[in-house]
Amino acid sequence: MTPLLPLPADASVREAVRFGAHSLTYERLDAASARLAARLAGAGRVAVWATPTPRTVVAVVAALRAGVPAVPLNPRTGTRELGHIVADSEPGVVLAGADDTLPPVLDAPVRIDVGIEPYGDDDAAPGGEGGGAATPLPEPSPESPALIVYTSGTTGPPKGAVLPRRAIAASLDALADAWQWTGDDVLVHALPLFHVHGLILGVLGPLRRGGSVRHLGRFSTDGVARELSSGGTMLFGVPTMYHRLAEALDGSGPEAAGLAKALAGARLLVSGSAALPVHDHERIAAATGRRVIERYGMTETLMNTGVRADGEPRPGTVGAPLAGVGLRLVDEDGTVLTGSGPETIGEIQVRGPNLFTGYLNRPDATAAALTADGWFRTGDMATRDADGYVRIVGRKATDLIKSGGYKIGAGEIENALLDHPGVREAAVTGEPDPDLGERIVAWVVPADPAAPPAKGELADHVAAQLAPHKRPRTVRYLEALPRNDLGKIMKRSLRP
Repeated sequence: MTPLLPLPADASVREAVRFGAHSLTYERLDAASARLAARLAGAGRVAVWATPTPRTVVAVVAALRAGVPAVPLNPRTGTRELGHIVADSEPGVVLAGADDTLPPVLDAPVRIDVGIEPYGDDDAAPGGEGGGAATPLPEPSPESPALIVYTSGTTGPPKGAVLPRRAIAASLDALADAWQWTGDDVLVHALPLFHVHGLILGVLGPLRRGGSVRHLGRFSTDGVARELSSGGTMLFGVPTMYHRLAEALDGSGPEAAGLAKALAGARLLVSGSAALPVHDHERIAAATGRRVIERYGMTETLMNTGVRADGEPRPGTVGAPLAGVGLRLVDEDGTVLTGSGPETIGEIQVRGPNLFTGYLNRPDATAAALTADGWFRTGDMATRDADGYVRIVGRKATDLIKSGGYKIGAGEIENALLDHPGVREAAVTGEPDPDLGERIVAWVVPADPAAPPAKGELADHVAAQLAPHKRPRTVRYLEALPRNDLGKIMKRSLRP
């Protein structure tokens, strides 16, 4: 059976991961994960205290080798939510670094401090991990659970999406096809390792290809420039990161010039986890001559669509369905929409080998998420271009606004607002209106807080770019938009 993470032929010299000054070759990662995997065999579920360190990579790879589902934990999660995740997943073991302080809610699982063999100057030997070569373990079944990743819980407590090895392999191989991703690629990113984007795409992706990942630990424009200038070929980020890159490129002097040169030299610049505003697309392209490409996925489905490396990088779209992924748009009454164009808005439904097997302990939620014939209801609304490119307009619950008989996607209004020079950030929601059904509300962070643009001016700006019925009826100014750890705007927190 083909391993999920095959070992490259030059494992002794090829770098697998680098976190700042701490680097692991494939041989060293293999040795450390094999020893730990031998201890985890039969352990049930394993929680991983997912810090941005090599030990998190060793822990997850060890769990995968042992065939034990790993539950990545966000170290910044609050006590109540973390307690729910631990109680729901019931890990028998928690993997952490020797210097990590774990909260009391993790007192019950057996703690194993993750060590790295052979020990270097920066690695303290873990207590009780033992020595000697580990006995190789058989490759688990493709349908066996690999990871249990908890959703953000915007409509209730987080749910644990059970991701089988089959889904991880299918999704990463589809991206390799779309992006011409090989073992020669060096991926640069600073994404958290408790989520699909940073962990599966950002770590397991390079390891499946036999390539390398350089994790910045903490995002900085200087770090991006440094790593891309010294061999990095790909950059993964979220819109907040690309916005900061665009801001830095707007500056003058050697730092901005160096950043532009580094970004221009990358083979691929990829944004995900939320829509990248068209304004930032254009700023980066103008400064570097390179276009950022986008892809679309979810915790439950992994990757669904993506702009190909040899395709057209069209701002505002997330590309066409990836190989093996079925995608359709469905109206509110269940009718499958066959048309295309900006006025044909429907919910995205997907199916294929990239899908999860269900929510842990929640057969009711699993049944509600899937149609009778196996399509996953994403809750994301989109339009489709004639050539199959998908344009996300927002979440069904928060971003589809029904105003005056029209279905309006929040995303296009947000992009129009961001084109106004007086707007730094923008979010659009709908609120009940006795006449229109819902009125469009714009939440704006002004470029100059002391002199925000007139509200009527912003409404007229949107009406001129889009259509009169898409103009905001209400404009509210904020100092900052509420965002989660991945930079997504938390629209449910936007209240009058």
